[in-house]
Amino acid sequence: MNDWETHKEKGVKKGAPMPVITLVTVAVMAALLAVCAWLTVPAAVPFTMQTFGVFLALKLLGGKKGTLAVLVYILLGAAGLPVFSSFKGGMGALAGPTGGYIMGFLLTGLLYWGLERFMKNARLEDAVLFAGLLVCYLFGTVWFMHVMSSNGKPHTFLEGLSLCVLPYLLPDLIKLILADFLSRRLKKVLRDRI
Repeated sequence: MNDWETHKEKGVKKGAPMPVITLVTVAVMAALLAVCAWLTVPAAVPFTMQTFGVFLALKLLGGKKGTLAVLVYILLGAAGLPVFSSFKGGMGALAGPTGGYIMGFLLTGLLYWGLERFMKNARLEDAVLFAGLLVCYLFGTVWFMHVMSSNGKPHTFLEGLSLCVLPYLLPDLIKLILADFLSRRLKKVLRDRI
């Protein structure tokens, strides 16, 4: 059931502004993404809990609201708030070597949102999230290579993958499983409130 069908059942007219509870849940998930970014283990591409936050936002809020939460998070960081890993913020952080991965979170959300109507069970949701993660990795790695090449430190695509993707693949799969587990529990508690 999509957002409009849910609101229609509750008597909300099409074209009406988002209910306050929706705005609050989007804001809370954007804030959770910031907290997840601050949990960092430094590396070439820092180990963070951001992918967990993205997965949880999408599974808990759905494609539209989850993607909106990711967009709000990115816009807060672009505006200069220190919401990215290592308490960074601003356009410089997005233009830096790891900025492509942050923008890749938005691509993950858009893919999930676009395919949401075809997902009939949690396994398909997880498969789409994994595909979104691969899109995020691809975009982020290409961006990383571009920035490093511009700085006089070129990398081949395989070097980029070995540096920026392979060390993160298993931890991100664990985060996906954790987000699936937690979202199922939270949905039971929250029911129709989000």
